Amino acid sequence: MSETSDLPPDSASDAEQAPPLAPIRIAGQYIKDLSFEVPHAPDIYAQLQREAPEIPISIDVAARPINESAFEVSLTIHLEATLSDRKAFILELVYCAAVDVNRQIVAEEHIHPLLMIEIPRQMFPFARQIVSDATGHGGFPPLQLQLVDFGLLYRQKFGVPGQQAPQEPPAVH
Repeated sequence: MSETSDLPPDSASDAEQAPPLAPIRIAGQYIKDLSFEVPHAPDIYAQLQREAPEIPISIDVAARPINESAFEVSLTIHLEATLSDRKAFILELVYCAAVDVNRQIVAEEHIHPLLMIEIPRQMFPFARQIVSDATGHGGFPPLQLQLVDFGLLYRQKFGVPGQQAPQEPPAVH
């Protein structure tokens, strides 16, 4: 008696059918710190009807190791809206992601740019929504941040490979 299989004769083994390994996996995203202040409320709302605020924005990215293959990437956004010489609102957000890097796929020299460019690019839409919600719920028109070129931010902060960098890329801090 011969055994028969339900698999076609040319089918691949389970190992060959397994999905390919991913270079990165975002294990989770979370708000590490969020602060929203309106120091001159309620008077500032009347002033807002007469003039538009100046809103300088600063964005920074940092990464720190959790273990050999896991990292925490932090996207920090700081806004201070000002009307004349008065603060309309102050928003500080530290939005983070826990990221697993497959070191079998990602070469060591690519980990730092991956963590500082690609991961923040994937995190940004969520952080952008938090900023919009916080400003809207704070009594202001919801602030929609423009898209950010994290590659440009990286080059400004660490320079271009092969050129004199303004600051050497750290080993991931």
